[in-house]
Amino acid sequence: MTFIGYRYPTNQPVNHRRHPCHMTRAPYSPAIRRVRSSQRTDSNQTTPAGMRIGYARVSTEEQNLRMQTDALQVAGCERIFTDQGVSGADFCRPGLDAALEHLRPGDALVVWRLDRLGRSLTRLVDLINYLARREVDFICVMESINTQSPGGVLVFHMMAALAEFERSVISERTRAGLAAARAQGAQLGRKRALSPTQSKQAVQLARTLPLTEVARRFSVHPRTVKRMLLAHSSASPSPDPAPLKRSVCEAPTKGTRRRNS
Repeated sequence: MTFIGYRYPTNQPVNHRRHPCHMTRAPYSPAIRRVRSSQRTDSNQTTPAGMRIGYARVSTEEQNLRMQTDALQVAGCERIFTDQGVSGADFCRPGLDAALEHLRPGDALVVWRLDRLGRSLTRLVDLINYLARREVDFICVMESINTQSPGGVLVFHMMAALAEFERSVISERTRAGLAAARAQGAQLGRKRALSPTQSKQAVQLARTLPLTEVARRFSVHPRTVKRMLLAHSSASPSPDPAPLKRSVCEAPTKGTRRRNS
């Protein structure tokens, strides 16, 4: 059994001591009984051919990984990767990255509980789909999820349907919030580079000065001034607009030819 641990914030390996199975706590704990029960169920359905790689995580430095690692050891994991002191909302973890890198086609990633892998259902489904594309199975001990068996695949598809429903609900709430904000007159998107007063001043200056000079005075890019002028001319065209003064360094548009005067 190999333990590879990552502890935050120092990222130093965690020194895990193996817990012998003949001791009192291990075989009679609820986690171990659940593991052995799931092992008997899985043995009647499938025969895993690859290596089982375990992953354990706790959110704070004060929490102990011992219960998870004991359960993963009984589940048949040959190597166990851990993250200590990291939130489940963050999927960028050194222990998880190392576990995913170690997996090969035919292997299985084993976790004690689903929330030890992550707390976002959408991200969990994406991760399990990623494992399936790599021909890697997924086993969750406490929730009895095992993609090596037809029942486990069915549970995963139900999770995927719930994740899709979660995406739809979030998208609907986002659209409703944006519509309510627009109805109240809120300005969405990035803040405008020029205020309405500055835009009017830039229009007046652009009739006598090059765009680069106007942009320098307002501390913006010349393209910003040009887009603002085009929007202003399309919104309120004048019958006899004065020509805008171009910069001497502004190159002609591609595809146009200069006329000989």
